[in-house]
Amino acid sequence: MFNEIKSNLREKFLRAYANIPLNARKEIILVLEEGPITWEVAYFEVKNQTEKGEKIIDKLNELKLI
Repeated sequence: MFNEIKSNLREKFLRAYANIPLNARKEIILVLEEGPITWEVAYFEVKNQTEKGEKIIDKLNELKLI
């Protein structure tokens, strides 16, 4: 069940990323403890299913951005 929710959030993020204009992908969307995260960095982390990618998805969902 938990993995299904994460998978749905991942899909929502990827759909949102696909609809972002190319110029906007370089903008900062989130600031984590490690530093600022742009759409491009978030995409890389989420696509590769890293631990940081999971943090990014959780935060974006919390902020209602996805």
